Amino acid sequence: MGTLPERKDIPPWVKVPEDLKEPAVFQVQTRLLGAMFGPDGSRIPYIEQVSKAMLQLKALESSDLTEVLVYGSYVYKLRTKWMLQSMAEWHRQRQERGMLKLEEAMSALQLGPWMK
Repeated sequence: MGTLPERKDIPPWVKVPEDLKEPAVFQVQTRLLGAMFGPDGSRIPYIEQVSKAMLQLKALESSDLTEVLVYGSYVYKLRTKWMLQSMAEWHRQRQERGMLKLEEAMSALQLGPWMK
């Protein structure tokens, strides 16, 4: 069952204690959190309100991953987990495409032998 989260500002749509017992859990690369949740998690309250769930982030030691815990009713919890995993994958692919474009641009700018 686990322990209840330490958060004091539990949203009104989360029923205490039944919605807090078994969170949906997944891991996200820490570097994607800013893109997903905004600077300093500024979008988390909005995401919680729209999804009718409560989020908690836990940085994992010795890893570049952050654990995302989603609390709420069963349906909202699963829907929110799916939505956030989809967002993380989209941002990951977007950053990967950006790196590929950067690599292509860098190789196009390589100096020829006459420029050395």
